[in-house]
Amino acid sequence: MITAPMLDLIQRAGEGVLTLTEDVSEADFLRSRLTRNETRRQMALLADSLLGLPEAARACMPEIDWAIWHTTRVELDRIGPTHDEALWFGARSLVPATLSWLRVYRQERPELFRWG
Repeated sequence: MITAPMLDLIQRAGEGVLTLTEDVSEADFLRSRLTRNETRRQMALLADSLLGLPEAARACMPEIDWAIWHTTRVELDRIGPTHDEALWFGARSLVPATLSWLRVYRQERPELFRWG
């Protein structure tokens, strides 16, 4: 099943975002081009993987805010203040919430996370 590898990739990308932004203020984050660019890369990978999940898998995870992830993904490709806001919002709110729900789903729907 393709869902398990995609969920693993989502988990790893989300953990990457959390690691990159841990103990970083918004001002420092916005000043650090290197951190911002890598956070954007990881978040885009996470969003693309989430939005690429099969519809059946997405239906099993209704608490994930699919519409906000879609909007965030669009904003990640833009330049300007909305890009930075989407990146910071994603790092501080959307990614942690998504990873929390994935932990719940791993318990409630283990078949989604089973390889092979």
